[in-house]
Amino acid sequence: MTSPEEPRDAEVPRPADDFDPIVAVREMAAAARARGIELDESETLRWLAAMAAGGEDLVVDAESGTFGHRISMLDFSPHELERFRRIGRIVEVTGPDGVAESALALSGSAAQSKIQTYPGDCDYFERLNIRAGTRAEACRILGELMREKAKDFDRGDGFQFIEGKLGSYPGDGRHAGAPVQRGTPISWTPEEIAAGELHWTTADGADAVIRWEDAAQDPGWCKLDWVVADPDRVRLANASNVIDVTWEGPDGEIVPLDGYLDAYFQEVYLDADAVPTFVKVVAHVSDDALDDYVEALEGEVRKYLTKNVNYGKAAKRMYNLFRLSGRHLDAAFVRELFDEPATMLYQVWSLISTLDNATRPDSAIPVEQVRAQADDLVIEVTRALEGDVEIEIVDALLALRRTLESSSDAVLRSSEVEGARTRVVNVVNGFFKDKLESVPTIRAYIRDVQAGAAH
Repeated sequence: MTSPEEPRDAEVPRPADDFDPIVAVREMAAAARARGIELDESETLRWLAAMAAGGEDLVVDAESGTFGHRISMLDFSPHELERFRRIGRIVEVTGPDGVAESALALSGSAAQSKIQTYPGDCDYFERLNIRAGTRAEACRILGELMREKAKDFDRGDGFQFIEGKLGSYPGDGRHAGAPVQRGTPISWTPEEIAAGELHWTTADGADAVIRWEDAAQDPGWCKLDWVVADPDRVRLANASNVIDVTWEGPDGEIVPLDGYLDAYFQEVYLDADAVPTFVKVVAHVSDDALDDYVEALEGEVRKYLTKNVNYGKAAKRMYNLFRLSGRHLDAAFVRELFDEPATMLYQVWSLISTLDNATRPDSAIPVEQVRAQADDLVIEVTRALEGDVEIEIVDALLALRRTLESSSDAVLRSSEVEGARTRVVNVVNGFFKDKLESVPTIRAYIRDVQAGAAH
């Protein structure tokens, strides 16, 4: 790997000087075996050494043509790179040369393909830089580019557009029968995006309309979602693209349109040709980016340990938090959990939503593929689980399969989907809670977080 010009020096904490990784990993591996977890000592030592080595923040892998933060690149495997690039061409928002330039990256479990044997969705993150004379003009261009992408890629061979997020609700009310709150992102259906307007009801019962072009003037969180039929894996997947939009004015100053420019501690970018755009944009990332990112992760961990309890999601945030805050040994243990067979259920949980989306009316996804996907889930669950838990999850998936194929009753459908998802989440929770709390330092961390939330 080679390093281009350094855009920002984000210092990641290092382990203490008296830390002996060989002894520590040997003890951790023995303890892990006692808990039924196989830990690869050589790989763990290699990872700890790479974390301790430091070096340039931004690295480019010349062989694969990918780039990202050195910590993110340690967990990425280019094994499925062409697949991710192919799906990336569906989700990436592009514009005319000289007006819009972008850098598309993988994020989430897709960017950690070396360690996450059972990744969930195909999550993308895009830096979209728009050159315009004014901020208002940049927002207008953003709205047009997102709308064109949603309309042009509404459906096709193996993909189906689901929804887009642009703008925020100006007040409390209801949309499509569901409550909405002031300041929360607006979710647009394909039909609403095509019409260029969304109808909703305000808190006092008045009918109201939000125009797409008006929402674009205060874009907030920008995101587009698809379901894709993945020929390589012979399965369905959710593919989302979170767009971090910036405006480059005539003076060359770059300003985030949502008020905050994201750091780059988690993404792996798919095309080295985008390095110049990336370097130009991230040069404007705040000097406090690492602290802000760690603080945001702490908030996410707190949420999933105390409010919306989900130890699987908490574990993923803990891994990112621990590796960026110097708790490398704890991170190395959490890292090993992601390829345990039971974590496959995390993928099942994600795919339940995918199946729901793929069987919506007028879906472009063949029903045969939905059936095959549901059957595969059942087989994988029977391989990973045993006893009453296996029976419970298989029953839930079979009921879900029947409902998705035969029912147009939205209430029944929603109930079955939530029922299946809840049962899977409970099993995932139990697995991660048991494993995480078996490590004294992680158990103490969890207790501190939960105790802090109680005050």
